[in-house]
Amino acid sequence: MARPVTNAAFEGLLLAAGYGNAHAAFARQLNHAGRNEGAWRYDAASVYWWLRGRRPGEHVQAAMAETLARKLGRSVGVTELGFGAAESISMCVYPATVDGAIDTAELIWTRLAKRLSQQDSGVFDSGKALEAALCWRYDLPDKAVSRSGRQQVTSTDVQSLYALADHFTDLDRRHGSGSPRTRAVMADFLVRQVSPMLQGTYTDAVGRDLMRAAATLSGQLAFMSYDAGEHAVAQHHVTLGLRLAKAAHDRLYGAHLLANLATQAVFLGHAREAARLVEAAIDGASRAPAAVLARLHATAATAYGQSGERRACQLALARAERALDRAATDSGPGWVGYFSPAHLAGAALRCLGDLHLYTQALRHAPDALNLDSQNTRTRALHTALIAMTHARAGDTDAACNWASKLGQHVVGIQSARVQQRVRELATALSPQQTSPRVNEVLHALTGVPATI
Repeated sequence: MARPVTNAAFEGLLLAAGYGNAHAAFARQLNHAGRNEGAWRYDAASVYWWLRGRRPGEHVQAAMAETLARKLGRSVGVTELGFGAAESISMCVYPATVDGAIDTAELIWTRLAKRLSQQDSGVFDSGKALEAALCWRYDLPDKAVSRSGRQQVTSTDVQSLYALADHFTDLDRRHGSGSPRTRAVMADFLVRQVSPMLQGTYTDAVGRDLMRAAATLSGQLAFMSYDAGEHAVAQHHVTLGLRLAKAAHDRLYGAHLLANLATQAVFLGHAREAARLVEAAIDGASRAPAAVLARLHATAATAYGQSGERRACQLALARAERALDRAATDSGPGWVGYFSPAHLAGAALRCLGDLHLYTQALRHAPDALNLDSQNTRTRALHTALIAMTHARAGDTDAACNWASKLGQHVVGIQSARVQQRVRELATALSPQQTSPRVNEVLHALTGVPATI
């Protein structure tokens, strides 16, 4: 039995325009109207679901209004279509439903693919970040995510997405994400390949895996945007990734995304909000594998260190160390495999330095550089951090020695975070700029961002 029509306004416009019994014809005209948006493949089934409550993205609604206006010979406002107001993407709203997440994904990926050459003007919204964390943690799970749409999606199709996510992750770790080119390729791939899959036909089991893969890709694009200094774009994609991870029933990846959001908040100086975000992640992860817990507690330590909570910071570090010791026998999902003793050492170096415990912090310096060869950006970040910690501790000679090593580690890296770390190092050294050695190092550092 066909489902009853729930969007009477849209049905009335179709009837008036002569598309009442010609849904396929309307879909063809819509695809033509939206040809500049990409390879749309809407059909009669798409119209069926729109009439029964499914809401298309804002750009699709605009094309619908244009198509109907041409047929009716009058202007048609988007509000006449009966789909209701779309949630504001600029406010980083956590989508209430799976359909809302799919529409949001199509919209923000399309917008990003079109505007990557422009400078991001948005800002990180800590209030919206905390709202998203609460929704992810406490909203009820989705009962079903199966869908009938434009194309059949299989498990094999989904597995190919994971392989591509690994490829983008490797590019990011080796070269950074400061250049828009890699992000442009990824955004275009999401628009042309992943969005149609989300709008496709799949069973509940395949749908859960598809949501997990889409969350992984959205999370990777979020981290790349954060590394490039586009903090609003990064927050949009973390929020979307959280919702997709929720639909996938993947609480561990959701916790990982929240920890990434907390890391971004620390970078921007929102220490207390970062602590709340990572506390929600730890709570939501529950009985997580040791490797996941190590990563989460290390992130918590950086938040507590920045906010000056010494006891909480040291407790979180101890928990992270114990968890990492157990990780060999309790490793967890593949995506957490990157988190090594060197990453934990880098977190310890950072948070203990923030607490002015420089001697303790520098004990972690050797381990912080014991990185695999592909972690090029992390090596640059840790090298700059070691130099900066020496400078803040008053050991100018050691700081200069480490700063001199930095140049060889930043070649070919494009990263706003690396640039920021270099600026922080220069600031830490600047009180001693009357020293010829320091002046020489500062002069060299001024050229580093230009090479990144």
